[in-house]
Amino acid sequence: MTSGVFHAGHAWLGDRVASDVLIEVRDGRFAAVTADATAPEGATRLPGLVLPGLANAHSHAFHRALRGRTHGARGSFWTWRELMYDVAGALDPDTYFALARAVYGEMALAGITCVGEFHYLHHAPGGTPYAEPNAMGDALIAAAAEAGIRITLLDALYLTSGVDGSPLEGVQRRFGDGDVDRWATRVDALKAGGHALIGAAIHSVRAVPATALANLPRRAGPLHVHLSEQRAENEQCRAVHGCTPTELLHRHGLLGAGTTAVHATHLTDGDIAALSGSGVCFCPTTERDLADGIGPARRLADAGAALSLGSDSQAVIDLFEEARGLEMDERLATERRGHFTTAELLAVAANHATLGWTDAGAIAVGNRADLVAVSLESVRSAGVDPAGAVFASTAADVTHVITDGRPVVADGRHTGFDVAAALRDAVTAVLP
Repeated sequence: MTSGVFHAGHAWLGDRVASDVLIEVRDGRFAAVTADATAPEGATRLPGLVLPGLANAHSHAFHRALRGRTHGARGSFWTWRELMYDVAGALDPDTYFALARAVYGEMALAGITCVGEFHYLHHAPGGTPYAEPNAMGDALIAAAAEAGIRITLLDALYLTSGVDGSPLEGVQRRFGDGDVDRWATRVDALKAGGHALIGAAIHSVRAVPATALANLPRRAGPLHVHLSEQRAENEQCRAVHGCTPTELLHRHGLLGAGTTAVHATHLTDGDIAALSGSGVCFCPTTERDLADGIGPARRLADAGAALSLGSDSQAVIDLFEEARGLEMDERLATERRGHFTTAELLAVAANHATLGWTDAGAIAVGNRADLVAVSLESVRSAGVDPAGAVFASTAADVTHVITDGRPVVADGRHTGFDVAAALRDAVTAVLP
């Protein structure tokens, strides 16, 4: 069922909270949105504060298996990466489907109606293609469908293990297609659906040499790239190319509308200017968990970059926490408050356009009918002004989620399956 009439006591419309909002949905899209309206007989009541669907612009679904398992020693990003490789080495299309289905179910419970899956785990162990070369990508697309959310599969080019062009080794061989042409041929064979778009990704300047950047085919759809997540990446890029990673991408015409840089933590003033027409995706909980640093979010926004948010390593899956993190990290870095308004934070958390879904992210006539109801009666949100809920609520406060007019979460439970049990079983299958 993709049509219906809903009534919200409070709903976020544009840049404000409106009261008594009547929402009519027809064929999965908003047909009418009216504030200060009386609920007609038969309308479905949506409790609390109703928001547009949230967009998780950067996900690595299989990293969810690492949650709570990487804190036993001080370590670094690079030691964490070795543990991540252990998980990557254990997955096959069936176990990846089960894990991703559970993870996307967790996202649905958190109010996420669309995910950008930055996908580089392509092949069988040793790098041999599966009989169906896109078996792993197909598993992710199918998993999102079963979880009830949309997906943009950002299929990543991954050719080398370092900026110096050193070859892939160990589990990294599963990530590589050998060259740009073979990668492009495989991506061209991916099949999208009503709930799926196909995009592309450059894993990083570590994984894609400059010669490949120069020959990268211009494709329709979004292009995402890990950028300057670590200082070591910047140092290596300067040593090999004499410039920053941002400058290297700019030289090859890869920045601008349609491109989203992920992390963008360690930037020069020139980098910020070069990213002015691009998107930038911050993942505050992951950047915090891995001790990556704090990126210049406000400066990038002021320069004209379109910001979005992602759960990345799945340290937590909570777009409210990511949105708060954007503001709170700026406060820590600058020792000042008030860098982003609530309206700005919600717009960033609902930025579906960076994933190619330009008809989502706002409760407005003609858009896809994505709705998220957040309780105003939990121990976190009770007594809070609805306009301030983003600073008080968590994913645990989401009670109802509707994606493209279809109920996915009702009364805090997924309508399709037991997400907690699915997560337990899927993680145990990968890490007994």
